[in-house]
Amino acid sequence: MTIEYDEKGKYFTNVIQKVPVPSVIQTASGLVRGFVHVRQNERLKDELENDERFLAVTDATVSSPAGEVIFSGPFMVVQKEQIVWIMPLADEQTGNSNS
Repeated sequence: MTIEYDEKGKYFTNVIQKVPVPSVIQTASGLVRGFVHVRQNERLKDELENDERFLAVTDATVSSPAGEVIFSGPFMVVQKEQIVWIMPLADEQTGNSNS
């Protein structure tokens, strides 16, 4: 990893800082709950509009249309073309106590 500094002391790295946003994603075949990581000072919508074909989700749980959990894991990717709708959730809706 390289670190570059400008004349004011601001540093630049190859690491992109992202903030986890608790979200629910409706796909063509089920419902995904987890954290979508978005760049600081950007919106969930901005993450959907970038050029990447997949959306990373951490602490993911996938439910069938009947509501039964069919997958749960620390990481998964969702193909953006399969997303019907997505919305951010408040922390109390996810059961997490992170603020």
